[in-house]
Amino acid sequence: MLSGSEALERTVVFIEQAPESANALTLYALANTLEYERAGCLFKLVKLRDLDAEARALAYGLMELVAEEHVGDDAWKAAKARMDRAIRGV
Repeated sequence: MLSGSEALERTVVFIEQAPESANALTLYALANTLEYERAGCLFKLVKLRDLDAEARALAYGLMELVAEEHVGDDAWKAAKARMDRAIRGV
């Protein structure tokens, strides 16, 4: 299993390589929901079925960041900004 920090960096690269792909958009949706802990991080776990094995491993690593309480820290904010730019095509 990937560490949370490794999964975060690899997810950013994954999204930047093909931001229009279904895998990238699903990972981006997961990352967005992880920021809303008070709302229960509302991500439909059945969406994991839509991911290939590589992207699913990244998703599990991102979820590990919740357990490690690193969602929202400086590394998260920098990575999330890169994801936002990639998805928006900026």
